[in-house]
Amino acid sequence: MIINKESSRSITVPRKNSRKQRIGIVVSNKMNKTIIVSETKKVKHKYYGKSIIKKKKYMVHDEKNISKNGDQVKIMETKPISKNKCWRLISVLDKIG
Repeated sequence: MIINKESSRSITVPRKNSRKQRIGIVVSNKMNKTIIVSETKKVKHKYYGKSIIKKKKYMVHDEKNISKNGDQVKIMETKPISKNKCWRLISVLDKIG
C-alpha cells in the first residue's frame, strides 16, 4: 500500500502474481519440453443467443515432459519462453491411460 503525502488517502497497487490460468486438454506432445493445449469455451452469440463452441490452442512449456495426449492440465501465463510460448504447466489434473 502506498500513502500519498499530499492527501491522507491510500492507493492500492495490484499484486504482481495475478496471472491468467486456464484448464485444457493436451492435443500434442511431440516436441521436447513443449505441449499444445486446447481450451474450449461455450459462449452465447451476442445477437442471436445461440451457443457457440470456441477453441483456442496454447503452446505450453512442460519442463519434465510429464503430460501425454488427452490429459487434462492446468496452465499459467508466464514471461515469454520462446517466440510462441508464454504459458507453463502447473499441474496435470486428470491422466488418461
